[in-house]
Amino acid sequence: MAFGGIVMTKLAVDSGLPPLLALTAGLAVCAAFGLVNGLLVTRISLPPFIVTLGMLNVAFALTHIYSNEQTVTELPALLTFLGQTFQVGQTNVTYGSLLTILLFLLFAYLLGSTAWGRHVYALGNSPEVARLTGIRTRRLTVGVYTLAGLVYGVAALLLVSRTGVGDPQAGQTDNLDSITAVVLGGTSLFGGRGLVLGTLVGALIVGVFRNGLQLMGVPSIYQTLITGVLVILAVAVDQLSRRRMR
Repeated sequence: MAFGGIVMTKLAVDSGLPPLLALTAGLAVCAAFGLVNGLLVTRISLPPFIVTLGMLNVAFALTHIYSNEQTVTELPALLTFLGQTFQVGQTNVTYGSLLTILLFLLFAYLLGSTAWGRHVYALGNSPEVARLTGIRTRRLTVGVYTLAGLVYGVAALLLVSRTGVGDPQAGQTDNLDSITAVVLGGTSLFGGRGLVLGTLVGALIVGVFRNGLQLMGVPSIYQTLITGVLVILAVAVDQLSRRRMR
């Protein structure tokens, strides 16, 4: 996400590319990261955790190398459009919030009401069983990773729109926050169970939780500590529930 944001902003500001082309390049770079992850997992049979952890460090390094540790400012209007607001009654709502809700609804439909979604659940529950039922598991896995990368690109655009800058330091704790939101939303880290709308609720819980800690004046390092404890507790509850189901 951070690398995608830096690519978008530097291409638009420093390289003078048309904003739409810079935006497309940022999305494509993020999708490419997902594609590489999927190929490494399916073609070389590397453990997904190791692949994604290693790619996290690669993306982190590339972000700082490409940005030269410099924040990109004076962005074109297209890259900050989603940070603008419109009125709903007495409330200001950003276009980015609207896009986020639409994405949640889209993926809730895809995962809950399409054959592709059923195949994804089957793959998460048991890749070998899914393969034996005729699902092309390698192609599906690569597709899911690539689609996830594209979503990271959208997240990069939302972050750039909200902050108004391309920040190489962005998203330092977002990996932990995203895992926490998913687990709190009822998705099992062991695969095969979870709802997109549950993840939305989990994300709202994490956001409100972090906001509350900031309003209380809790230092950011302790916020990270508390979030880590929270995700461990959530995973522990998930594991206990799986044992009871057995």
